[in-house]
Amino acid sequence: MRDALDATPYDALLLLSFGGPEGPDDVVPFLENVTRGRGIPKERLKEVGQHYFLFGGVSPINDQNRALLDALRKDFADHGLGLPIYWGNRNWAPYLTDTLREMVADGHRRILVLATSAYASYSGCRQYRENLAESLAALEAEGLELPRIDKLRHYFNHPGFLEPMIDGVLASLAELPEEVRDGAHIAFSTHSIPTASADTSGPVEGHGEGGAYVAQHLEVSRLIADAVRERTGVDHPWQLVYQSRSGAPHIPWLEPDICDHLEERHGSGVPAVVIAPIGFVSDHMEVLYDLDTEAKAKAAELGLPMRRSATVGDDPRFAAAVRDLVLERAAVERGQQVTPCALGALGAAHDVCPVGCCPARAPKPAAAGVDSPYA
Repeated sequence: MRDALDATPYDALLLLSFGGPEGPDDVVPFLENVTRGRGIPKERLKEVGQHYFLFGGVSPINDQNRALLDALRKDFADHGLGLPIYWGNRNWAPYLTDTLREMVADGHRRILVLATSAYASYSGCRQYRENLAESLAALEAEGLELPRIDKLRHYFNHPGFLEPMIDGVLASLAELPEEVRDGAHIAFSTHSIPTASADTSGPVEGHGEGGAYVAQHLEVSRLIADAVRERTGVDHPWQLVYQSRSGAPHIPWLEPDICDHLEERHGSGVPAVVIAPIGFVSDHMEVLYDLDTEAKAKAAELGLPMRRSATVGDDPRFAAAVRDLVLERAAVERGQQVTPCALGALGAAHDVCPVGCCPARAPKPAAAGVDSPYA
């Protein structure tokens, strides 16, 4: 972690997330925001929203972001880092544009962005940058002075992100019956995306099939599995699996699906499984429904002992990692020599997304990158 608590030239941090409904009446309007421009009928959105209605129409993501916001503010205050922190969402209140307008009104002109996505991909990085560009365009149309916005690098291999997940897997293994514990398989789970999108996540040079998205998840899986082996003396078999697929069935998406994987593992004689949702910062709807509901039911149907490990959430080590990332990027902007904090073979991700990184099907302006129209 950085010793010099100097965030100059930045004067604020923006926590940028996906957003989610906070009541039954919010579900369809929220899904309309998510799918805007795709022409999906309202009746179909009501069907899709059943996952939310099962939980009273409330996504846990907003409360989890409030908890993370509190953790970040506490960590910054405890360490004397006087950087105000704001929160905005892409698809629900507090909306990104409203938050940026508030930040400008408060006098902030150099803003760092922490996205609640640790990995490279279109939906996990560039789409956030496109939303930032849309919001800046809206503020420009209002005649407001635009701030300069930079985005923190991908933090998938920062120890402050990894250590809470390692502890989560260890705790889940300890919860399994002793007679099946040592033979337990670890299924590292993340959001499935179209294979074409994965292949162009990046930059793709050196990552191979699946692009940076798959390479980064495999790296995290290996790092956690290695740490578990070192701390328990047991070499648990593991595999990267996927969940939450959506979209047309004829379009190839990353596989295997978590429920198919549980069936395959059970058929091969695995005595127990720990599911580790490494692709998610917090226990939002994809974790709550796809893992804690569907995958749990599948494991019960198979008679397969299963535990689901915790996500990072508002763990103090993650808050400290964000502080470290802020100070690291600030030092880079000041022209100082910096040794980025990153574990594993991939090293630290780029600070600024290059041209063509994680391209969209239809090109759109994206902020906080080399090709940003808002330098």
